[in-house]
Amino acid sequence: MARILVVDDEPHIRDVVGAYLEREGHEVTGAADGKGALDRAHADRPDVIVLDVMLPGRSGFDVLRDLRAEGSSAAVIMLTARDDVIDRVAGLEIGADDYVTKPFEPRELVARVGAVLRRSAVGVERTDQQPRDATAGQRRFADLTIDTASRDVLRGADRLSLTKVEFDLLRTLTERPGVVLSREQLGDRLFGEAFDAYDRTIDSHVKNLRHKLGARPDGGPYVETVRGVGYRAARP
Repeated sequence: MARILVVDDEPHIRDVVGAYLEREGHEVTGAADGKGALDRAHADRPDVIVLDVMLPGRSGFDVLRDLRAEGSSAAVIMLTARDDVIDRVAGLEIGADDYVTKPFEPRELVARVGAVLRRSAVGVERTDQQPRDATAGQRRFADLTIDTASRDVLRGADRLSLTKVEFDLLRTLTERPGVVLSREQLGDRLFGEAFDAYDRTIDSHVKNLRHKLGARPDGGPYVETVRGVGYRAARP
């Protein structure tokens, strides 16, 4: 069971989405505006936030910026207008994990929530297990240490602040440096059945990841583009 916050100024949408998510066993709360969304996020610490872009008062973008500035690691799925590509790209660039366009089929939203939850669960340990070796699940890539258990990425002693999707993208690419993965392959790995092979979600997440990683010690990018094919982690 996950804690999920649904933020939309339309009560009908909150009720329908909440009913579908509760049917899957999740604990659901709601908010109707930006201030209420931040208040509930602070009080409930949700695992996933379904966040409409168009809200009274503060927009969904404002809420998302505040959450990421505060260090919130909650997965955020934006609800956007179907014909507004700018909204979708802007949301991904400021830290959204995924988006669903309105009008939407509730089962699609449930599938996308399930996808981000499955990604978050990878590497999570039960609290009743024995403490693991400090190096277990760690991977070196250039000057980075990628800890697949704690989901941390370190450059020396500095922890990089990556979203769930950005971490999973880096982890997936660095499993086999130099091997090219297409957008479709990455989308299937990260989003499963919810991925639309014709959108540019992967491109936006790669752009964000590159920005946060900066350049390798040799000056090159950590993630390389293979034009017309996809992306790969740079060879050692």
